[in-house]
Amino acid sequence: MPVPRSANIKLSLLVTAIIIVVIVLLYTQFIVSELLDKERKVADLYAKSLEFIVAMPTDQSDYSFIFNEVIQSIDFPMILTDEKDEPLREYWLNSRNVRIDSTLPLSRQRELLIETIRTLDAQNPPIRVILKTDSPDSLIQLLHYGESALITKLRWLPLIEIAVAAMFILIGYISFSYIKRTEQSNIWVGMAKETAHQLGTPLSSLMGWLEMMKEYAAENPKQLATIAEMARDLQRLEKVTERFSKIGSKPSVKDENLHEVINSVIFYLRQRLPSRYGEGRHIDISIVTEEQVHARINSELFEWVVENLIKNAVDAIEDSEGTITFALSRKGKNIIIDVKDTGKGIDIKYKKDIFRPGFSTKKRGWGLGLSLSKRIIESYHHGKLYIKESKPGKGTTFRIKLRA
Repeated sequence: MPVPRSANIKLSLLVTAIIIVVIVLLYTQFIVSELLDKERKVADLYAKSLEFIVAMPTDQSDYSFIFNEVIQSIDFPMILTDEKDEPLREYWLNSRNVRIDSTLPLSRQRELLIETIRTLDAQNPPIRVILKTDSPDSLIQLLHYGESALITKLRWLPLIEIAVAAMFILIGYISFSYIKRTEQSNIWVGMAKETAHQLGTPLSSLMGWLEMMKEYAAENPKQLATIAEMARDLQRLEKVTERFSKIGSKPSVKDENLHEVINSVIFYLRQRLPSRYGEGRHIDISIVTEEQVHARINSELFEWVVENLIKNAVDAIEDSEGTITFALSRKGKNIIIDVKDTGKGIDIKYKKDIFRPGFSTKKRGWGLGLSLSKRIIESYHHGKLYIKESKPGKGTTFRIKLRA
């Protein structure tokens, strides 16, 4: 069975979205690396400027002006410490772009600066600043620096973009799915209403012809028996017409005995399976639980579901003999109906598509029975229909879950 076109479109959109996300992440990372490299050069320039100014023996006023201009252009946090990572006092003079509450005690200011230094060192290794003095030993300081607010924003930018894009994709997907479901629903309703309308006229004529046949048959028992079966089939056709007419409208539900409803379908199909699938086949259809379970259902539509599940099971049984069993039980607030067959089972690769309209692994049929059954159970009875278990060569169990 070919993959549906909508699945290919969704897969293409997903792959395209992943490619876009990867490109955005890589490009943003490239920009961040460039800015980090530039900030690293500025921090190194600042460190060298410190060394240069301290080493100058003459008037430093001109250099101080240039140095201050360099400092003012720095927009990332920097803290000067001694070689043991102890912040230099005055704290506010030896740190840049670091918020320090001057009203706090000096001990508390020191603690906050040490915490900040640890954060900065996690971002970038400190730069050694060697200050030459008149003494033979050099004074060593460490320049700790971090990332600017711009880089932090750039790191968050792709995540924000991805989140916004994902939101729009999700909204688009939900809208697309809703429109698709609405279109499918309109097709279902239109087809069902038209079918019911088309069946109405010939059914009325057939009922009239059947009455005439009864008069001509007189007292011939074989003919009368045949006419009785034909009348039963016509009643079935009337019920099918009524089913189609209810698609798209809210059907009435009432308390029904599920055992009796299912048995009526089994009784009708049991006599007609040989003519449909050939003589020589023996398929036993039965209800294995004697418990009388009641639920609020629309009997006409629910019988349609049971009929579709039986026909689907019969198609799956390839041997001359097989069984189809219905097990009814009550679990808490739910009523469970397990429909088990001894057919060929469902391949795991088809399990997600089995209820999709038009999907079928059989040579005959439109692939609408299970899809329609799922719609009847979920849309009109607020229940669930799903595959409970299926093993190739060992059969399948469908489960219907209804509210008690």
